[in-house]
Amino acid sequence: MAYVSQAMKKELAPAIKAVLKKYNMKASISVNNHSTLCVNVKSGDIDFSADFTHGDGYIQVNEYWIDAHYDGVKCDFLNELVAAMKGPNYFNNDDSQSDYFSRSHYTDIQIGKWDTPYVCTQEMVAA
Repeated sequence: MAYVSQAMKKELAPAIKAVLKKYNMKASISVNNHSTLCVNVKSGDIDFSADFTHGDGYIQVNEYWIDAHYDGVKCDFLNELVAAMKGPNYFNNDDSQSDYFSRSHYTDIQIGKWDTPYVCTQEMVAA
């Protein structure tokens, strides 16, 4: 059964913050329903404006489709963030065919929120 505690969040936070710092991004880390580690990216130097899927300035990132939906620095950032969120003790023994779900915890990444859009802090460079 998926479970993530505040202590586990505290253990994973330094690696998550290192990825955020590397890409100059601002985000919050939280736990949802004791099963999901959430990162809500609020602002940063990466321009996600072409990828907004929910209204203005909001994306719910599907971690299984990062490589297919993002490219370049966006893809690198999101893949590194997912790896940091999973951490060294992550396991996933899910078997959806037999309706058996066993993993250490779930991960959730949002770029912006439904009520607070993501803010790109980098100036657009003329091509």
